Amino acid sequence: MSARKTVPARRPMRKPVSRTPGWVAPAAVVVAIALVVAAFFVVRWYTTPVPPKAPSQDTTAAVVSQITGLPESEFNAVAQGTASNLIKPVTGTGLTGATGKPEVLYIGAEYCPYCAAERWALIVALGRFGTFSGLQTTTSSSSDIYPNTPTFTFRGATYTSDYIDFRAVETSDRNQQPLQTPSASEQQLWSKYDPGGSIPFVDFGNKYAMSGATYSPDLLGGASWQAIASELQDQNSTQAKAIVGSANLITAAICKTTSDKPASVCSSPAIQDLEKKLG
Repeated sequence: MSARKTVPARRPMRKPVSRTPGWVAPAAVVVAIALVVAAFFVVRWYTTPVPPKAPSQDTTAAVVSQITGLPESEFNAVAQGTASNLIKPVTGTGLTGATGKPEVLYIGAEYCPYCAAERWALIVALGRFGTFSGLQTTTSSSSDIYPNTPTFTFRGATYTSDYIDFRAVETSDRNQQPLQTPSASEQQLWSKYDPGGSIPFVDFGNKYAMSGATYSPDLLGGASWQAIASELQDQNSTQAKAIVGSANLITAAICKTTSDKPASVCSSPAIQDLEKKLG
């Protein structure tokens, strides 16, 4: 009897597995991300306002003269306008400046669009109590929210008044490079009333303080300094209601620190009404 020959069972053939080289998937992801990033920059390029052309020194001086010479009738007509009242009472030792008068302390930065907006209102308000010299134009950062907002810088400017001292600290330039540093006492006030360190921050003789902008910077986007100054001549314009209204709030806070001096400014109906709102 012959032995049976055992034939090994045949294994079923396995279907080859296709293996895509490891670098292909990441490359596809990189391409997709690159397209998204490119689309983002294209959209940003089309939606970012082109920086307005900076005016000459003479034109800048004319703009400053224009916005600090608004008639009293317009301030009364606008009153608070559309401005948000961010000014709150504070307590502590009175803040005085270099000449011993009540001090208005501003802390901000040139890149900050909210500072850019609030400087317009501050300049209008402070122009009712004294005189600026050396103000220069600039714009907020081109890469921040509300890019290229036209404004001024307090860096290098001087202010004289018979009623108040004004101290400005611009902590960074429009490229967020360090500029000026608050003193230890200024930093202490800033931290006390604005623990988050937001800007702009303004202290009015240490009787009132505010942080943030009283109106939106988008009201200024794409406009020239001359155009904004012209809009402020019209008490019914959107810009006048925001900027002049904000200036009135600031004026009321300053009048509270000067015992309502000068009377020509502080006794006006609009300011007296806003003083009551400030408390």
